[in-house]
Amino acid sequence: MPAADQRFSFTQWDVFTSRPFEGNSLAVFSDARGLTDEEMQAIAREMNLSETTFILPRDTATEREHGVRVRIFTVQEELPFAGHPTLGTAFQLRGTSGAAEVALDLNVGKVPVRFEELAGEVFGEMTQRDPEFGTRHDIEAVSRATAIPVSDIDFSLPIQTVSTGVPFTMLPLRRLEAMRRLNLNLKNSLEYLERCGGKFFYIVCRETEDTSARLHARMIFYNGEDPATGSAAGCCAAWMVANGVAKSEERVLIEQGREMHRPSRIFVRAAWQDDRVVNVRVGGNCVEVLHGDLFF
Repeated sequence: MPAADQRFSFTQWDVFTSRPFEGNSLAVFSDARGLTDEEMQAIAREMNLSETTFILPRDTATEREHGVRVRIFTVQEELPFAGHPTLGTAFQLRGTSGAAEVALDLNVGKVPVRFEELAGEVFGEMTQRDPEFGTRHDIEAVSRATAIPVSDIDFSLPIQTVSTGVPFTMLPLRRLEAMRRLNLNLKNSLEYLERCGGKFFYIVCRETEDTSARLHARMIFYNGEDPATGSAAGCCAAWMVANGVAKSEERVLIEQGREMHRPSRIFVRAAWQDDRVVNVRVGGNCVEVLHGDLFF
């Protein structure tokens, strides 16, 4: 067997959980210098996870000013920002250093992740971009696009697109039972959102399995279902504060991934200041589950 020309080490993390085999899996390549865009995309397809990240080390002065350069790929495309890859990569960069903060330089700019000890475990919390509130959607139009019955939709909250880097459309349902039998028409949903400026629906419900959670969430996308969506959770935090589901600066729990047997715990908060939502933060735990080398 011929020797590999290139070898790249990676670590796999389960994100938004403190228990292995739960949360959302992430592969992090610790030094991706020398890889082309096409090779990064091919590796992401090979890993076949929701996302794979690639760290591109730079000199200390540049990293101190701008953060550590990181690129995020799904199996289909590069993303400007995503939540669980940001948190998991920050945990890897922090390692055992005990650092209070790690900053990532993503395609949306500098994203800081701060660390603290909570209940004897390391907890990381990223600060996302201030939210942009977009289209408020007609319930009948959304029902036709998604195949979700109008009777399942929660009329007391708006269906609205929000972005903290990636635009998600918040879609509130009335009952947990409707969340469990969800059968989204993905093709029509994506076509509808493309016309309206959204990426995916983030479907939420105020009925929860965990009584300590504020919302139960699901996110269906082109790679199936996502067990934890930190970028959408940040949009959701802003939406909750804007609509009185959470108070300003109140840290609340979103549960996600339970239908996939990958339960995730996403903690979010945002502030109401000068008649707008600012300082969106998304946090959770991470657990390292394996190391490996990829070679070709």
